Amino acid sequence: MDVQSIQPALVGKTVELTPLQQDHSLGLLSAAADGVLWNLKSTVVPGPDTIDAYIEGALAGRQVGTVMPYAVVLRSTGLICGSTRFWKIDRANRKLEIGHSWLSSSVQRSGVNTEAKYLLLTHAFEVMGCVRVQFTTDEQNDTSRAAILRIGAKQEGIVRNERIMPDGRKRNSVRFSIIDSEWPDVKTMLRHKMQR
Repeated sequence: MDVQSIQPALVGKTVELTPLQQDHSLGLLSAAADGVLWNLKSTVVPGPDTIDAYIEGALAGRQVGTVMPYAVVLRSTGLICGSTRFWKIDRANRKLEIGHSWLSSSVQRSGVNTEAKYLLLTHAFEVMGCVRVQFTTDEQNDTSRAAILRIGAKQEGIVRNERIMPDGRKRNSVRFSIIDSEWPDVKTMLRHKMQR
């Protein structure tokens, strides 16, 4: 079975979310080098020493059906500018999380994130039939928290000691969600944002 049959590409005007492949490693490293993102303490972005394990973990999750990882590709250049994924996919309860999202510094606040999230949310609610899509970020990551709120998610609370970061820090995480009854209004709002 080919990847496209279980995980289709999601194509917008500015970006294409392409199913992640092993041969995306150099493109991802180049994207992460724009801002030296692997040095960030509030999120995990692959660097030269971790890129292989990052991709292998994502592909292993796809193999068992709990992860759908993507490379974020700029349609104008064909270059990878980041990564994102559906994960914690729970088909029985029709819910999942959008996470592991990061973008090159040069495309942050450019509309790329808005369109990528629009494509993911549309697929989650309208193709996969989700009733809940959640987002989780570091309590200390104010930029990410603001970005999640800007796409229409609602903050639900703080999960204490939710994960151990690579440097050993016990991370408190902020949980957000969008539910199916909210999706029509969120979709309209995101479309207006993308038209501006």
